[in-house]
Amino acid sequence: MISKGLGQALLDIGYDVTGRETVGEFKSAGFTHQVEIVANDLREYFWREDAHVICNSFGGYLFLHAQALIGKPYIGNVILLAPIVGEFADDDELRPMNFIPPQPEKLFELAKSNRFPRPLNCEIHVGSEDWQSCPNAVAFGKLVCMNVNVVKGAGHNLPKDYVSRLLNEWSKRKSS
Repeated sequence: MISKGLGQALLDIGYDVTGRETVGEFKSAGFTHQVEIVANDLREYFWREDAHVICNSFGGYLFLHAQALIGKPYIGNVILLAPIVGEFADDDELRPMNFIPPQPEKLFELAKSNRFPRPLNCEIHVGSEDWQSCPNAVAFGKLVCMNVNVVKGAGHNLPKDYVSRLLNEWSKRKSS
């Protein structure tokens, strides 16, 4: 929820918070339409160098696909927290879990062929124990020369103190 957690932390340090949540009407829009909505939001409201975009988990997946749809590098500032970048599975033999998002190979195909329009100012932050994001995010980051920060010992939900420090540092860079 934008009004809780990460959204509230952003409000607390003085950001105006506008965004999409993967709930309700937006969730039922279907993946292709969600990507189109995010791409339109970026072009219409946030296509400027001083814009700040933060995406968490599947929101990162939507952002990256929107970036691919737009076809040119995003000029604002982006932080992707534990982004989903493609298909993933865990190693649990008793209760295995996996997730195959829509178009799971598209981002890697674009990256491998040097056709992914890498945002100009983008950071990825992922936990070392995050089986949902870490291996794919690190591999994708290397392919597109994007900075990936691996948080030792962290899972998919990055520690609150780490994210708070990150947001405070980002806020200072924003105002300088």
